[in-house]
Amino acid sequence: MTADDLWRPAAGCGPDCLPAAVDPAVSTLRRAGRLVGVLGMLLLGVGLAGLLPVLPGRERDAAVRGWARGTLRALGIRLVVRGRLPRRRALLVANHVSWLDVLAVLAVAPARMLAKREVRAWPLVGQLAAAAGTVFVDRARPRELPATVGRVAAALRAGRPVAVFPEGTTWCGEAAGCRPGRGFRPAMFQAAVDAGVPVVPLRIGYRYAATGTPTTAAAFLGDETLWESVRRVLAARDLTLSVAVTAALYAAVDADRRLLARAAESAVHLVPAARRPAPPVPVGELDLAA
Repeated sequence: MTADDLWRPAAGCGPDCLPAAVDPAVSTLRRAGRLVGVLGMLLLGVGLAGLLPVLPGRERDAAVRGWARGTLRALGIRLVVRGRLPRRRALLVANHVSWLDVLAVLAVAPARMLAKREVRAWPLVGQLAAAAGTVFVDRARPRELPATVGRVAAALRAGRPVAVFPEGTTWCGEAAGCRPGRGFRPAMFQAAVDAGVPVVPLRIGYRYAATGTPTTAAAFLGDETLWESVRRVLAARDLTLSVAVTAALYAAVDADRRLLARAAESAVHLVPAARRPAPPVPVGELDLAA
């Protein structure tokens, strides 16, 4: 198995998946105001990064949640959350559309994130990510995969939720033919099995609030630069980010991580975002035990 097989899945999205122009768009003055607000939140995040390691757990979670929600507000994005997370530690898994997805997860559940190693070097963002306990992975070294799974399992055993994007790459979130091949990668689901914690699938979506119409305005795709994506988000009017918490999957001892990944993928992509989550279903009842 090559490094590409493990770490570099590709989406079928192309330039046609992105809107030619954001419509409706806000004024240039409003865009400038949003940009100033976001820069201010990033600077606040730098100060927060220094405090997080010394804050008690509850205060740390509240600070991260507040920062993420404040950053979304600065961008002019309305956050809508449906469903509730279980009280216990869990592995959170979500579809991956945009760089905004990280803010979406942190705004709902201040979890430790799994991110590629390159994020550690990003100005401001990398510093905050490291302070928040992000687990960094080198996708160019597939032999490190078992050790990464072990670090995620250790974080779960320590009582911290961990969030991953098992599709491994962003895609537009709308066209079924654009979804990354092979779907949810199963490796990180092994961490949930090893730690004995549930998997909670999250479905992330982007719509215009006024019409309820899905949009790809927030997507971050292909050769597009981060700044191009940020500019499109800054210009969007009435952009709504929805996070639907679906039913928790409780893995039996020695559960098959591949079947667990398929069950989570079905929950994310086949359950409508507006549907209320069903009561937790033991994975063993779905014949996911090895």
